[in-house]
Amino acid sequence: MDPEQLAAVARELYRRRPEDFVAERTARARDLRKRDRALSDGVKALRKPSPAAWVVDLLAAQGALDDAVDLGPALRAAQEQADPRAISQLRRERASLVASLTDAGADLARDAGHEPSDVVLEQVGATVEAAMADPRAGAAVRSGMLVRALEAVGFEPVDLDGAVAVPEAVPDIDGRDAEPEPEPEPEPDAEPEPEPTPPRRPHGGTGRPRRATGGDPADAPRSSRPTQGDDSDDHDHDHDHVRQEARAAEAAARDAARAADDDLERLEDALDDADQRRRDLEGRRHDLEEELAAVRRDLDDAERETQRLEDDRDAAEERADEARTALRRARAHRRQVG
Repeated sequence: MDPEQLAAVARELYRRRPEDFVAERTARARDLRKRDRALSDGVKALRKPSPAAWVVDLLAAQGALDDAVDLGPALRAAQEQADPRAISQLRRERASLVASLTDAGADLARDAGHEPSDVVLEQVGATVEAAMADPRAGAAVRSGMLVRALEAVGFEPVDLDGAVAVPEAVPDIDGRDAEPEPEPEPEPDAEPEPEPTPPRRPHGGTGRPRRATGGDPADAPRSSRPTQGDDSDDHDHDHDHVRQEARAAEAAARDAARAADDDLERLEDALDDADQRRRDLEGRRHDLEEELAAVRRDLDDAERETQRLEDDRDAAEERADEARTALRRARAHRRQVG
């Protein structure tokens, strides 16, 4: 099966409303069954997009995400160069783009007859930000085949596992044709690396270092207590431990969110299947009702025809009785005459 063919069908289906997706997917797979069985199976296996992913796919179909994705390299370059003025300006541009794209996505969803919730629009904004943070995520959102929302966590690569319906049709997701990943920058609130502790001098020496009483507050220690020797190392170790615990908590939260999304998707698919069965049964009931109405009409016609024939029979019997009576009278009269 050609991934591009499947991708073309997927992009078309992902522009349909989420509540119509299962029925449209089933109809398309059925239509392709006789012509291309492999493509039909691929279409049938396409996952239903989440509401936020559907809105992003609508934006991608309009080509509205290009400016946002193109802003990503400039942001990453400014962060690499530690240019605060450029970073501030680009962050304002990013916030403006995210807000305008979220509004545009909401309008597209409403035009399609589906009112997006505030939670869905927040996920749309987070997905646009992720597309700026990671070039692979940018390729994913521009593919028009996104099936779940994305989220950027710090400077880590965006998790794209199961995010795109046909990843084989988006080379940049596999790292081909993508710009090289920049080296991760330290997080803004990270502790600076401790400078080497100068060697201690014997007590009483005139060169013993003294504690600074002024200067830039950023250079002062976080604690007002004097620190010596291994205290800084212990503090750094504790800070690293806290950061590791925070990363582990974030990873656990992402796993839990992904599992919840998977459960929600399965339930939505089951609901869509049940709704499709209900529509099929309603259609069959409608057909049966029409057939029943036709049978009733035929029955009424048959009853009217039966009544007409019975009336004709009764009239024929009356005429026969009259004829027999006339015959008897004629015979009796003949006998009297003869």
